[in-house]
Formats: sequence, C-alpha cells, structure tokens
Amino acid sequence: MSVGAVPATASSAPDTAAQERLYSVCDYYDAESLLTDGERRVLGRLREFLDAQARPLLADYWERGDFPDQLAKPLIDLDLMEPAELTQAPGAERAPARGIYQGFRIFELARTDASLATFYTAQAGLFRTAIRVGASAEQQAEWMPKVIDFSLKGVFSLTEPESGSDIAGGLATTARREKGRESGPDGDTWVLDGAKRWIGGAATADVLAVFARDVADGQVKAFLVDREAAGVTLEKIHGKTALRMMQNAHITLDAVRVPETRRLHNVDSFRDVAAMLRAMRSDVAWIATGIQAGAFEAALKYVAQRQQFGRPLASFQLVQEKLARMLGNVTSSLSLVVRLTEQQAKGIYRDQDSALAKMQTSLQMRETVALAREVVGGNGITLASDVARFHADAEAVYSYEGTHEINALIVGRALTGESAFTR
Repeated sequence: MSVGAVPATASSAPDTAAQERLYSVCDYYDAESLLTDGERRVLGRLREFLDAQARPLLADYWERGDFPDQLAKPLIDLDLMEPAELTQAPGAERAPARGIYQGFRIFELARTDASLATFYTAQAGLFRTAIRVGASAEQQAEWMPKVIDFSLKGVFSLTEPESGSDIAGGLATTARREKGRESGPDGDTWVLDGAKRWIGGAATADVLAVFARDVADGQVKAFLVDREAAGVTLEKIHGKTALRMMQNAHITLDAVRVPETRRLHNVDSFRDVAAMLRAMRSDVAWIATGIQAGAFEAALKYVAQRQQFGRPLASFQLVQEKLARMLGNVTSSLSLVVRLTEQQAKGIYRDQDSALAKMQTSLQMRETVALAREVVGGNGITLASDVARFHADAEAVYSYEGTHEINALIVGRALTGESAFTR
C-alpha cells in the first residue's frame, strides 16, 4: 500500500481524485480543497524538494545533532514566504500570502521534519511577526522586504534561563537608555544586559530580536541586536533529546549597545509582545498537526509492509484501531487549525483561540506519535522508520510557545472571567 493514495475497501472503489491530492491520506476531510491551484503548485514544489534533498539527510543529521546547512539556501530559494507566482496580475507587487497557504506550508515542512519547520518559521513566523507587529511603518518599509527574501535573517529572543512560562513578569534582561554625549556619535543609544536561552537559529541569524525591560519605566521594549555586536556571546545548547537538528543557543548580553533606530518602535509593554505570541501560537499548532501527519503516514507505511505471523501488521484489528485513532487526531487537529486560520484571516485574534489550538493539537500530537511508535514496535525507536524522530521531537513542540498548563489557563480565564495564574 502506498501512503500517497487512499486504499480501496470492500464497500468503496478507489477515489481517483483523492489520489491526486497532496494530502490524500492524512487530510481525510479534504481541507486541502481550500487552497488555490497556485498554492498547491508551490506546496508541491516544496514536497519535491523535501523528498529529494531533505529526507535522505534527516536521520544522519538528527543523530549528529547538527543542522544540514546545505538545505538552507535551496529552501530559501524556493520562494515560499510570498511566492511570486501567487501574485495575480503580471508585474504587480507581491500580494501577502493567504493564511491558509502559510498554514499548509508549515504543515508540509513539519510532516517531513519538526526541525525544518522550526527553522523556517523562525524567520517566516516569529521574526516576521516581530517586525510586522512591533516595527513602525517606516521600519517595516525598510526591513520587511529583507525579511521576506531572507537578506535580513533574524530570530525571536524572548525566553530566559530563569523565565519561560512566567516571562511576562519574570523578564530580567534590562535596557538602559543613554542620551547626549554619553550615547556616542549615533545619538540616542540603549545598553542591554542579561541573557536569553533556547533561541533557535541564533548562530546563523544576522540580528536577534531581543526583548528587555526598560529600567526607567519597567516596561518591555524590543531591539534588533546585531549577532556579532560587542558584548554578545552565543553558546550552543548540547545534550538535547528533541529537535536535535535545530541549533538552540544560550545568549549572553553584556553592555550591548543598540541605537534607538534599532528599537522596535511599536513595542512599549508586554501587551505588545502578547499580541505577537497570539499570532505565533497558531504557527506552532500547525507544526503540531504536521508532526502528527508525518508520524501517522510513516506508521501506516510501515505496518503495510511489515509481516508478523505470516500477515501484514496492517491486517490486525488492534493495529487498525490505533491507526484510526491517529487519523482521528490528525483530522480534528487539522480542522481546528484551519478554522483558527480562517478566523485570523478575518482579523479575529484572541488569546484564548490560539491558546486552545496550541493546547489541543499538542495534546493530540503526543498521543499520535506514541501510537505510531507503538504500532511500529521495536523499530519505532530507530531512526530508520522516521517515527522515532517525530516521537522525540514532539516533546519539544509540546512545551514551546506555551506549555499545556499555561494555554489551558488562558482558555480557562476566557471561559470563567477569573484568572487562575499565580502572582
């Protein structure tokens, strides 16, 4: 049985149209039909690249704990962020890509590998959102075209060594403003001190979008810090058991000087940071959904080929029950993120909506990858089956952009009108 086609059953003939779809197995209710033909062509081009160039490298680089840097440029060259071919009129300016396309772009990357999805969304999601939400109109005009074509590569630097879930109140990195003669030849200058941790892709970024607390008013501000600026030190985090290909850094900031022109002028409090997180949690929900699809498809392929007791594993009742549960999880997660994306396309952004999507898809992801590993048996802990990568990487995605508990409390606060967060 091919994982690229829907198998015929005793009560139904093969669906020829379904066999031509990109996601004919994992997208049971055909959310793909919401895409335009042009969007599907772009995603098909991405699929070809991932299958031909990325998949053969994944197991080796995952085990090494290194990122396959040779994939970065060709992935960027695919022109996925705002594809030129999706612009309707010849010669017209590029139109912003639709949210549903952006979601399926994340989904496609994640169903291949979580680190690849995290690598790409570090720029196309996190950093781009920091500029889109936090930069002034003038700053956006200067920086956004460079973000889109990757000539300005950046990472979102919020989490700290001692603050993750409690970052709103616990953010300890400081920013002190200097004026006049003290500020030097560039005019107003800020001096940053502190540390950031778990910052993915920092070592290859041009700038770090650093969030720091202004010592003058206690409010959070944001700055684009040159990665190689004096006082910036990066250390690779070793010993990870998830997202091993993604290079996460511990960043130390020691009296780092940043000009006022590099401050994101629309970030004046943590409320503005929360607006970024509200948008980015939906990206992580798409990643969690894509991981489920990848694990499910890998498990389905394996049980169709593996023989036990003289029969394919796929013919056993208990295996089929687990496959059905996996498909149910993927289908409900995909339905959830598609609907969330449709709401956001209308301009409806609510904390509880993105928190619910991230919470639920991550919870279902955990079950799906566990079931996939279970049906693959002992081979499910080896990299040869692909399931092992998804099984391990899911643990990182379960935690980042808000743990299950934090997202549940955001939803609970919206339901009851009462905050259960500790103070």
